[in-house]
Parts: sequence; C-alpha cells; structure tokens
Amino acid sequence: MFAFHRRPLQLAAAVLVAFVGSVAGQIPASVQVQQAAHAASRVPPSQYFSANDALEINTYAIADMTDDGKWIALTQAVRRDGFGNDYRRDGDPTYVRPALVRLWSVDARTGQRVAIFPDKKAVRGMRWSPDGSLLAMLVWNNDAYEPAVWNRATNKITTLKMPAGKYVAETSDLRWIGNGTVVVAAHTSEWRKKAQDAFKNITAGPVFVQNSKDPFLSWDELRRMGARRSVGAIDVKTGQYRELIPEAQLTTFNLAEDGSWLTYGEDQTKKTEYEAVGNDSKLLLRSQATGETRTLMASTRGAQFVWSEDGKKFAYSRDGRVYVGTVPDTATRLIAGPPEPPRGAPAPADSAAPGGRGGRGGRGGGAAGPDRFTASRFSPRGDALLLSNRDGLWVHDLNSNTRDLAIATSDSNVTTPRATFAAWSDDGSKLYFTTASRTKWERGVVRYDRATKTTRELIKDGRTYGNLRLSKDGNTVFLTVTQGNRLGEIYSADGDLQNLKRFVDANPQLSSKKFGPTELLSYLDVDGHSKYAVVHYPADYEKGKAYPTVFIIYEDFFDDTWDVAANILAANGYLVVKPAVDFETGFPGEAWLKGVTAAANKLIEMGVADSARLGVHGTSYGGYATNLLVTQTDRFKAAINISGKVDIISFYTDSPRLGVRNITAAERQQDRIGATLWQQPQKYVAHSAIMFADRVKTPMLLITGAQDSNVPADNTREMYYALRRLGKEVVWVNYMNGGHGGGNATADDFVDMYKRMVEFYDSKLKKKGDAKAN
Repeated sequence: MFAFHRRPLQLAAAVLVAFVGSVAGQIPASVQVQQAAHAASRVPPSQYFSANDALEINTYAIADMTDDGKWIALTQAVRRDGFGNDYRRDGDPTYVRPALVRLWSVDARTGQRVAIFPDKKAVRGMRWSPDGSLLAMLVWNNDAYEPAVWNRATNKITTLKMPAGKYVAETSDLRWIGNGTVVVAAHTSEWRKKAQDAFKNITAGPVFVQNSKDPFLSWDELRRMGARRSVGAIDVKTGQYRELIPEAQLTTFNLAEDGSWLTYGEDQTKKTEYEAVGNDSKLLLRSQATGETRTLMASTRGAQFVWSEDGKKFAYSRDGRVYVGTVPDTATRLIAGPPEPPRGAPAPADSAAPGGRGGRGGRGGGAAGPDRFTASRFSPRGDALLLSNRDGLWVHDLNSNTRDLAIATSDSNVTTPRATFAAWSDDGSKLYFTTASRTKWERGVVRYDRATKTTRELIKDGRTYGNLRLSKDGNTVFLTVTQGNRLGEIYSADGDLQNLKRFVDANPQLSSKKFGPTELLSYLDVDGHSKYAVVHYPADYEKGKAYPTVFIIYEDFFDDTWDVAANILAANGYLVVKPAVDFETGFPGEAWLKGVTAAANKLIEMGVADSARLGVHGTSYGGYATNLLVTQTDRFKAAINISGKVDIISFYTDSPRLGVRNITAAERQQDRIGATLWQQPQKYVAHSAIMFADRVKTPMLLITGAQDSNVPADNTREMYYALRRLGKEVVWVNYMNGGHGGGNATADDFVDMYKRMVEFYDSKLKKKGDAKAN
C-alpha cells in the first residue's frame, strides 16, 4: 500500500455518517432512560427500526479536503448498494468489487454541491491537487480502475491512459507531485493472467499439489503476488507516463513532495513464518534525478515507520526506542527510549511467545515502561515528532532535542481519559486530541499549545468526536459528531470548535423511527473486577418492567455506538446488553462465564431483565464465545452463533486463504491460548465447544456463510451434527453465497438473517402477551 505524506492523519479515515438526534449536552443515564421512555410513548407504534431500514442508511464521507479548507470531495453510499461481493474470490489478488458512490465537489462555506458524475459511479482514491483546482481519482472501467482528473473550473473529467500492457494495480492509491502529475502503482497484463491462473489452480485444479519443501504456503505465495508492482507518474496535461520504480516486490512506497526522492520497501521474506510478526523488507532510496538506488535500511523487521509530509524525514520505533533520519542520508539518531544494548548482547525475551506445558499464567501483555516510546506523527513542517509511552503523548522538538508531555493518558489509570491524536496545525504550533472518559460517557476535544505548553479543553459532553480535519490556515474544522446509539454526522466549526454546525443531514428518514435509550452499566465480575456493559433498552421501554434480554458478546464494550443488531432487537421488545469481560492468557474460556453471568445478575437485581428469559449471541469471536459459554451454563434459553468456530483444534490449521493467521491467533493473539497445540493440547480441547456438546442445554441457531474463508462454515457445521446426534435442539442456516457474518451476500440475505434471528428469540424468550416481531 502507498504511504502518503500530505496531512496523513487528517486524510486517513473515512467519515461514517448517518442520522444524529439531539446534540444537547450529556444527561445522567437514569434521567436519559426516563425521558426517552416518556418521549417514546408519543411516537406512532408502527415506527420501529428494521433490517429494511438499515439497508437504506446513507453513509457520507469526506474523501479529501483542499489545503485551504474551501472545497471538499464528498461521497455518499447507501448500504443496499454495498452487497454483491463474490466471496468465492477471496484471496484472488486480481479480484476487485467496485463500490458505487455518489461523488460531489462541495463548497465548504456554503454547502453547495456540484455532482462530478450524473449518477452513482465506482470511484475511489480521490485527491485534490495542492492548489485545489483539480481532483484526481480512480474510476472503474470494464475490468480495471483508470486514473482521471476532474477540473473544478470547467467541470470536465479527463481520463489518463496507462501504457499498453499496464493497468492500475488493484490495491493502488493515488497521489500528486505538485499540481501537474499523479502517481499510481501498476500491474502488467501478463502478471494478471499469471495470478488468475494460480488462483484457478488452487481453487479448481484439476490437480493442486503442495509440498512442505516449498518456501511459502501456496496461498501465501499467491497473496505475495499482489505486491509485485511498479510505480509510475502521469503528466496531467500531456498524458505522458514515466516509470518511477521498476517492478519489484513492493511493501511500502513514499515519495518526496517535490518528487526528488523515492523510498520504498522491497519484501525479502524467505519463507512462510509462523512466529515472526509481519514480513521482512529492506528499505531502498532512489534518486529521481540520477536513478541511483541505495539501501536505507537492510531490514525493517520489527520497525514501525513514520514519514514527514515532505517525505524527506523519517522516524521509526523498535524495541521501545525511536530513531530519526533524513533522506538522502542513511544515518539515524536515537531520540527517545532506553540506551542501545552493547553489541552482541542477547535480545530481550518475548513475553508474548507461546509457553511450554504448565499451570495458570499471568494476564500477559504488561504495559511498557515509561522509558519506552513509539513514534506517532511528524509535525507538518517536520520539526517535531509526536511520541507515545505509558504515561501519555509527548511532543519532541527535533531542533532542541527536548520533549514535553502534551497530554497524560494511561491504560492502567482509569482516572485519566483516553486521548487520541486528531490533527496538527500547519505551522506546528498546536495539536488537537480527542478524549474519552474511562468511567462515563464523557468525550471531547482538547488542544495543546506548544508555545505555552498548556492544554485547552475545546468541547466536552456526552457525544463522541472523531475524524477531525483542519484546514491549512487553521480556521476551518470538519469532524464527525455522534450522539449515542446513532451514526455520526459531519459537522463544521472554526479552529476553536465554536459555531459547531451540522454539515450534512444524512438520514432524515430515521427521525421518525423509534429507538430505546442506552445506559452505561457498572458491575463486578465473578473475580471482583470492575467492568462495564452497554445497555440498549427496548424501544417501548416501561420503567419497572422486566424484559426478555439478549446478551451480545465479544470482548470489551464501553461506548454507546450505533449497532444494527442491538437496535433491531430493541425494536422488537428486547433488552440488549453488551458486557465487557476480563481475559487470562491460557484460560480465555472462563471470561464470558465470569463476566456475562455477573452482568446478568446485576440486571436481574435492577428489575429490568427477566431471569427466565435470557438469550445470548455473538459474531465471529463472539460466536465462538457464545458456544463456549453455553457449554458451561444453562442459564440462557436461546443462543445464536454467527460465523463462530466451535472446534479450535481443526480451526488451528484451517482457513488456508489466511495463511498462518489461525495459528498465530490461537498461540498468541485473540484466542489467547498462549501455547502451541503440541505444547498444551489440553487447552485446545478445553476451548473447543464441540468437545462438550453433550453439556449444551440451550437451543441454538447456527448461522454461517458457505464462502467464509475466515471461519469456514465446515467448522460450525461440526456443532450442528454433534448437537443433532445428541438429541439437542439446533438449527443451522447456511447462506450459500455468504461470507464471514453469514447473510451478507445480498440485501435479501441480510433481511432474511435478521428475520430468522428475531423469530428464533421470539420463540424461546417471549411469552403470551409480549409484543410480536416488527
């Protein structure tokens, strides 16, 4: 993938936007519940949120903003148009599913729009030229993306042709050199045929042979083919194409703003690796004036890179140390972190490495010491670097080699809010951070002034703020503002975040829909650890009434973010609870028993959950958790597993299209087993729900996508046949064209899946007189 410099964070994330309700300040949760319940009684009873409503939700995104903040490239997508992925093509490096969007150029001051295309178009990679007069983009045409440029003054689009035998690479981004040249990555037609033939051989044969003496797993080799690219520049006026980097195994690509130097990573990994994280690349430097290429770093293994906007400075983090260098020099200097160890000293042991046979271990993943740092962002002018460590976020002045704490934050201290870098003013004098309390729904934006070394709180309330974009003059800010349990809206403001105004009314149709209130619930798990759960009250919530309750489980939950499943269930009369759980490496299966049941006890004590009508479900890792949970307790009267594994032993070496993902996930990542299958086989047995299917007393609905290459449907299938053999109640719904998540191939599948889920819960958790499904 490209790594571009021009306002890298401000342009990084798409802004997800939909209807936002009231923008009033935070109200205590108990008051919110009462007020929302009272207001809900005045809404016509037919106005409930449904799966069909979810299909019509608009998502707006600011694709790019001019440096002066005057013009925006704005996209609009409808969820209904997002279906159609061919999951059978997962792992094919030549496969692209173009996404249809509406694209506008918008006057940021007035909101006036100009349609760049008359209708929906498959287009991506939009980038304004430095002077804001041209918008470059990649436009789908037949079987490939083509670079094109829209002229704001003339409202005309010019398609830029690639040389014969070349086309824009499927993973290519797009950027500018000055105002007249665009840069893309390219594949050849010969490469595409070779990659398609390889994919066909792996998936269709007629004979597919694998040999352990081959350096790479076959799917790894195919995935690596996607990185075999060249890089070229196209003159916008003449259409002339010139090659900047000849075809190579490219992992990263950076271009100096003036086009003088290119730096790129070339993959030099020798074989499929099971314990190393990431690939091994060498970092190369190429002069555009002379064509000279030399090695900047022999191996990037374990290093995290950050580049300045002009592409001439870089920083990297490794082993808690931060180094800074300047192109074209190859020398670097240590600016933060512990002193370098003496030559020949052994490397520190990896605490995350799989352990041997043994008993209970620690919780793992201890916080790094205060002397260990990670590079985060360069200032726009490259004279300072934002660093992070256990204590917070620091601004390191590269000229004076001094460091100041900009904002304190620590994952081990719940009294300090979480803080995330949001933007840096163009002159480098001010930094914006979004903040969020760890104990209540209180969020905001703060600004740090480097001259005075002070932090000013610009806004703080119950809403969530993100995707902050700052114009070059610092006078205009665009950001996402989200009221709890709604999707965010794009807002505009001045540099002090005053005069906050909604910029787009994305989904006015949802204003008439009926939504229940949400609440942040504090409770103690079985071990006495303080945890939180997000509670979605039914759309027709009545105080003092106990409701059938569905627990949606995964890992940690805290924020009251938009949740389609929770809102559909709440619209159908369910109390929906998303509890957080505590994990211990080596014993993850206990987490949900200790956390979810404790949350259930709390809600029953409050009188809002009916103890006789509890359901539970999850997707992916949450589906896995659901199946493990119901082998340990019979408190739940209905359970739904969506695309969750049930047999971690067979899963361990399954999903070949993901390479070694499942092995590393089990040993030292999400599954948290903490050992290989052969070191501690008993733990793999203990965390495979299929081994304890005879203990399941909860009726189950299993939902899979037949084309799921993440958690193959065959894994979940094991539970269906086991429960049927044991005389248990179970239903298996397999969406034959679906991928991970089940019913996601078509809009009809999406609606069908939610209909089945609601009907299943209704049949197990509702009693005579309860509201029927909407």
